[in-house]
Amino acid sequence: MALATEGLLFLAFGAFLAGIVRGFTGFGTAMVFMPIAAQFLGPFEALTVMLVKDLVAPLMHVPRAIREGHPKDVVRLGVGAMVAVPVGVFLLTLIEPVTFRWGVSLTAFSLLVLLVAGVRYRGVLTKKLIYVAGGFGGLLAGSVGLPGPPVIMLYMASTLPVSAVRANLTLYLILADLILVAVLWYGGFLVFAALALGVVLIAPYLAGNWAGAVMFRPEAERIYRWVAYLIIAGSAISGLPVWD
Repeated sequence: MALATEGLLFLAFGAFLAGIVRGFTGFGTAMVFMPIAAQFLGPFEALTVMLVKDLVAPLMHVPRAIREGHPKDVVRLGVGAMVAVPVGVFLLTLIEPVTFRWGVSLTAFSLLVLLVAGVRYRGVLTKKLIYVAGGFGGLLAGSVGLPGPPVIMLYMASTLPVSAVRANLTLYLILADLILVAVLWYGGFLVFAALALGVVLIAPYLAGNWAGAVMFRPEAERIYRWVAYLIIAGSAISGLPVWD
């Protein structure tokens, strides 16, 4: 039963923190939740749980995101992800659970370091580049459950308003999740026993998502971003197998 899952309270707390970060930055869900989930769940269980809660809670932001974002660019990101997600899932089938834990935590922490260091794309935001960013995100989505960081780093240096960046990220992450669900289901890797746990974690995730959205103020975006960075760092470090 889902309520008897080992580490349920930690998973619920992780879902709540992930919701807060997603609510006031538009990204970071997987970077917060996956290192925590990998401590208690197998790779495909963790992916299934993340997808269930991650697809439901952000839906309340979709109407606003469509108004404020650039849907055509989101479609291009989705096309790139569609090509690369199956490759990422295939790579995931080749590794052990402990390797998955190392991969999730180290990938999250490495990408966080790049974000904090200000590594950004400084050139023109071309259509080809958007396809490539979506593809790289899709590869990470399928292999370690982290679809966002490549796209985040691309948009962080853009001249788009903060609201448009958040909107694009929100729509892209939902689309990437849908693609990952389809690939996992088609490949027989979707863990149906973990669906119930995902449903249980919707409540704390939704609460965090709502709280984060309420707290968000565009004029204080830098502060919110640094709070998100600290939460992601804590999650990535806690997920390392060295603490077992």
